[in-house]
Amino acid sequence: MTHLQSLRDLGQSLWLDNITREILDDGTLQRYIAQYGITGLTSNPTIFDEAIGGSDAYDAGIGEKAAAGKRDAELFVELALEDLRRAADLFRPVYDATGGVDGWVSMELSPLLAADTDGSIEAAKRIQAQAGRDNLFVKIPGTPEGVRAIEESIFAGVPINVTLLFSTQQYLAAAEAYLRGIERRIEAGLDPVVGSVASLFVSRWDKASAQQLPEELHNRLGIAVGQQAYRAYRELLGSERWKKLAAAGARPQRLLWASTGTKDPKAPDTLYIEALAAPDTINTMPEKTLRAFADHGELRGAMDEAGGDSAATLDRIAAAGVDIDALAARLQREGADSFVKSWHQLMQRIADKAQSLAGGR
Repeated sequence: MTHLQSLRDLGQSLWLDNITREILDDGTLQRYIAQYGITGLTSNPTIFDEAIGGSDAYDAGIGEKAAAGKRDAELFVELALEDLRRAADLFRPVYDATGGVDGWVSMELSPLLAADTDGSIEAAKRIQAQAGRDNLFVKIPGTPEGVRAIEESIFAGVPINVTLLFSTQQYLAAAEAYLRGIERRIEAGLDPVVGSVASLFVSRWDKASAQQLPEELHNRLGIAVGQQAYRAYRELLGSERWKKLAAAGARPQRLLWASTGTKDPKAPDTLYIEALAAPDTINTMPEKTLRAFADHGELRGAMDEAGGDSAATLDRIAAAGVDIDALAARLQREGADSFVKSWHQLMQRIADKAQSLAGGR
C-alpha cells in the first residue's frame, strides 16, 4: 500500500494544486491519476501565469486566438478552459463513479470581480456554460462581497469552489451561503444537488505569523485553525438543519485544504498533509508535496472531530501577541490582492506574447 493510498483509505480525496499544458501533453497528469490516485485539481491566476510564462506550450494557442481578434480576459478564458476541459475529461470516470462527489476541476473568476457581486454571479454562469463540463467548479472568493455571489450561484445551479477562506468564521459564512442556496432550490422545487467545496488556506498562516512567535509555536497556527474549522464542519454535518437538507437529497459542501505545501525549510515537507488527514475532506497539493508524501509520508491517524488541542494552541498563540481574527482578515485581503497582481501580470504576459508572435509571422 502506498503512502497516498492510506489517505484515500481514510476517506480523503487527493487533488493536484496545479495545471499546465505540459503535464497534459506529456501524460504527467494521467500518471498522477493512475499511480497516485489523484481525483481532481485546482487552478488560479497565479498557476496560469506561471504556466504560460514558463513554457512555449501556449504560444500557438495565443497566436491563433489573437489573430482571430481575441484579447485579454476573453483570450485567457478560452486558453484556460482548453486545459481544464482536457483535465475534466480525465477525471470524468471518477466523477461518474462517485455520482459527482469527486472528479472536479476548478476555474477562477477574474479577481477584478472580487468586489462586484452582480458581476461575479453573471461571470460564474457564463464560465460554467462556456466550459461545457459538468465537473467544473467556478471559484468565487469567500470575501464579504463574495458571500452573496456564492449563494446566488448555488441557487442558479452553478457548482462553486469557495476560495480564499482562512478562518473558521470565514468558512462558516461560506457554508451558510451554500446552505441558503440549497434551501432556496428545494423551496423552488429545483434539484438540491449542486456541487461545492470550501477551500481553507493553511500554510499562509504560519508564514505570516512566524516573526511574532517563539520557535516552539512555529508552523502550528495553520494546523490549529484547520482543526477548528474541521470541528465546525463536522458539527454542521451533524446539525438538524443539514440532516433535513440531506433527507431532501442534498450533498455536503466538502471542506478542502488548500495551500498545503510547507513554506518553512526547517519544517517537514509533508507537515500539512499528515496533520490534515481527515475523512470527507479534500487535500489539494502542489506537485512537489504530492511526490514527497508518496515517497515518505506517514499517516499518523485521522484528525480529531472535536478539534484536538487547537483551542489551547490558539490561546498560546494569541497570548504571544498574534491577533488571529485580524490576521485572518488580512490574509484574505492579501490573497485577493495577490490574485489581482497575478491577473495583471498574466494579461500583460499574454499581450506581449501575442504581439511577439504576430511580429514573427
